[in-house]
Order: sequence, then structure tokens, then C-alpha cells
Amino acid sequence: MRDVLGQHYTIRSSRVIDLNLFRVRVSSNIADFAGYAFYTQFASPESSCAYELVFVDLDQDPIDLALIEPLVDQGYRAERFRGGSYITNHFGPPAYLVIRGNRIYIFGRELQRTIWPYFTKRLLTNFAIDHDLVHLKAAAFVQPEGATLLFGRSKGGKTVFLTQACAAGARFLSNTHVLTRGTTAYGVPSAMRVRKGSGFDHLIDSGQLDKHLKSSEYRLDPHMVFDHEVIAEAPIRNLCIIDYNPDQPSCFREIGEERFSAFMDLFAFAVGTYGLKDDMLAHVDNDLYRYTDAFTVMKQRMNDLVRGARRFHINADMLDPAVRERTLTRLAE
Repeated sequence: MRDVLGQHYTIRSSRVIDLNLFRVRVSSNIADFAGYAFYTQFASPESSCAYELVFVDLDQDPIDLALIEPLVDQGYRAERFRGGSYITNHFGPPAYLVIRGNRIYIFGRELQRTIWPYFTKRLLTNFAIDHDLVHLKAAAFVQPEGATLLFGRSKGGKTVFLTQACAAGARFLSNTHVLTRGTTAYGVPSAMRVRKGSGFDHLIDSGQLDKHLKSSEYRLDPHMVFDHEVIAEAPIRNLCIIDYNPDQPSCFREIGEERFSAFMDLFAFAVGTYGLKDDMLAHVDNDLYRYTDAFTVMKQRMNDLVRGARRFHINADMLDPAVRERTLTRLAE
């Protein structure tokens, strides 16, 4: 790669992103690469990294596609990138994906669109496969008794629930991604993206939050906003499906293991939730047996977690101080 294309672009920025259990070196030919804004913890440039991502913007350094094309991966994800479809509902200009072991090159335009929606998810799942972990889509906070993990549909109220819990004294663990091993949850540091609304207007209007990549979003750094410390790991106590709907009766209801696992399969288990089955297969060299073994083991670990924790379905208006106090007290019991 460097012999063929290295002379055609110049690296103008590089940062080591700390994702708690591992680090990723991100480099770009753009000096102020916007993708760094998704993260909140960075390590020294000399830190050892599990993966390296190199983003090359073709407007900044035009490269003849005839030079890139012979190097591009032939797999499913590379083909999707060529068509401008990165993952699930994330789209943008065509991009060209070149994977060489734990180093990944991406050539295209507006590449900040890919680093959080796709690459962070893929690398977390790869790391989980290789290190006996489970990657879950979940927010999480910690009370003295342990961690509460929040799951739910899009716009179901997880972010409001998390921020209100932390504003009330809980400690922040993670916003979107969690890695688990046994009954321990490991947070994945990242910035929270919030929009104008009753849950966040006071923070936005205070001037504490900067604009994020989308004009409608603001960037919330948990380290700067919450008074209590942000922690890296905690034992898991509660698993909660958050489904705020003011038109439905409020509830705080225990859920059986089988029903909760059925929800987790497609709303929390990263491989299914994010559509990473092809990426997982590619990670194990398209070996059917390694794939099915790894998938089975991760599903069993997730089911064991569900079996051993307290499980709740919650529809609660966390902006109501009395409801918030009552809800957090029950989770801490």
C-alpha cells in the first residue's frame, strides 16, 4: 500500500483514540479531520494500538482511481462502500476500502461519516471476538450497587434516561457501546450527540456544548458535564429496556429471561443490531466453522448475562423529579 500509494497523499493529522480496553490510531490527510469529534479520550502518540485507520480524502489529495482499484478488498463491505452505503442506514459518497491485517485504509470523500457509524462498531466486534467479550449496543450508568445497562429502540429515551440518572448522582459508564465479560461491563468512551428538546435545552442554552457534525446535533462530553466521575468498568446489576411513551401507562415491570433475550437479539447484540454478520465472517477469514463457533459462544455469553441480572421494562418520564427519584431508587434496591 505505502509503496504504491504513499507518495500520492500526505498524512496531516494523527491521534490515538482510547476505547478503554484497546486503542486505535486514526490518521488522515486532513489536518482538522472531523471524525475525531466522536471521541473523548485520547492516548499519547507512542501508545501501542490494536488497530490503525487511515482516512484519505480524495479532494484533499486527488489520486487516480486506477491506482486504488486493484488494491480494494473484494468482500461484501468493500462493495457496499463503493456504492456509498456504509452500514444499515448510513450513506455517503462512494469510498474504497483496503484492509491489510489490523490496518485499514479508506479512500473517498466526507469520510468522517464512516468512522463512528461503521468502523467503531466493526472494531469493537472484532475485539470482542478475539478477547472473549460480548459487544452490546447499550448505554450504562453506575450506582453504588452496580451498573445498569439501558437498551431500547431508536428514540426510545435511552439518552434522556442516562443523562438524568447521571445528573441525579449516578456515575457515567457508557453512552452507546458496552463490552461485557461475564458479569462485568466495560464502557466505551465517546461523545454524546444530543438535540434540542426538553431533556437537553438547559445544557445547550448554557453554552457548555459545541455543535457536532450535523447542524441539528450538539456534542456532550460526559467528563465536562457531569459532576460525578466517569468510570471504566463495573459489575452488572440491572438490564433495562427503556421505552418512553407518554401516551402509554407508565411502568416498571420485571421481564422474563426468554422475552428479554428475544429483544436483545436484534436491539442489543451488535452483530445483528448493526448488520455485522458479513464483517464477522470476514474477520475469521470466511471460515464457516470459526464463524459459527464464535457466534454461538457470544450468544451464550449474552444469554448467561440476561439470566444472571435483574431485568426490567421501564416507561418513565425521567424529567419529572419525583418519577426520576422513584425509578433510580428501585434500580438501587
